[in-house]
Amino acid sequence: MQYRTLGRTGVQVSSLALGAMNFGRIGRTTQDEATALVDAALEGGVNLIDTADMYSDGESEEMVGKAIAGRRDDIVLATKAGMPMGDERNHQGSSRRWLVTELDNSLRRLGVDHVDLYQIHRWDPNTGDEETLSALTDLQRAGKIRYFGSSTFPAYRIVQAQWAAREHRLSRYVTEQPSYSILQRGIESHVLPVTEEYGLGVLVWSPLASGWLSGAVRAGREVATNRSTFMPQRFDITIPSNRARLDAVERLAEVADEAGLTMIQLALGFVTAHPAVTSALIGPRTLDHLHAQLAAADTVLPADVLDAIDTIVAPGTDLAAHEKFDTPPALLDPSLRRR
Repeated sequence: MQYRTLGRTGVQVSSLALGAMNFGRIGRTTQDEATALVDAALEGGVNLIDTADMYSDGESEEMVGKAIAGRRDDIVLATKAGMPMGDERNHQGSSRRWLVTELDNSLRRLGVDHVDLYQIHRWDPNTGDEETLSALTDLQRAGKIRYFGSSTFPAYRIVQAQWAAREHRLSRYVTEQPSYSILQRGIESHVLPVTEEYGLGVLVWSPLASGWLSGAVRAGREVATNRSTFMPQRFDITIPSNRARLDAVERLAEVADEAGLTMIQLALGFVTAHPAVTSALIGPRTLDHLHAQLAAADTVLPADVLDAIDTIVAPGTDLAAHEKFDTPPALLDPSLRRR
């Protein structure tokens, strides 16, 4: 396992981090299975665990808390808030009112008195940066969080938040958590240059592209991944963007074979090779998944392999741009771009 400094915090984290989204109902995992995954990840050198309040409506945080009991101080613990937690309209977003309340809920579910990294799950267009940053700064000063970061923010919002922190003399976001894989490289053209400029740590999610790069999705095979059962549209080959992904996967499989690598090693080795990336979040459902992903921990792709990947999916290109979560609202809502 490789270890890297998380932005400018001085905290050392593993280049592969354990994402706990599949803990609980989403991944159909039990507490015993979740604990076994945490045990194996820690044994494999992972020291960062990332979850969120909304994963299985808090069940993931509860499972993580039970799994890390007695060894909290050895783990860099991260969670997120901001996505809806029920139907009540104010149980979401990044207002002071909600963040102060929901952090306490997360700490209770996790069974801890603080988290190392508290992340705003999505940019909230209804809440000003000063409101959010002042609440997070106060929570940091109260000792309930050590650092805070953003997740899936558009590049211009990352810049705006950095400016707001300086303007109002508040603590700033020190990390960003974007989606990044060989098939979704758009952040190379805007987000990653910004994170490098401001010295942010970068924890990338979906490095296996929802299973497209796991080796389980190939031409002529029936797709039977867990993700395909509740997101079938992402694997419908009649959709042009999915055909483009499948074509790319077939070509990438040839590159992996020639290099003596698994598809997982190729995919994880690619994202962790970017100098702006600190860690790749892996989200296994089973121990077999975890061991296959940990096998990529020390993978270093040579230049010719990285060049071959660039010829298949050009730098800065998203093969499924419509699946991005950092699209400016005006591109999705016509009323916002018309007088």
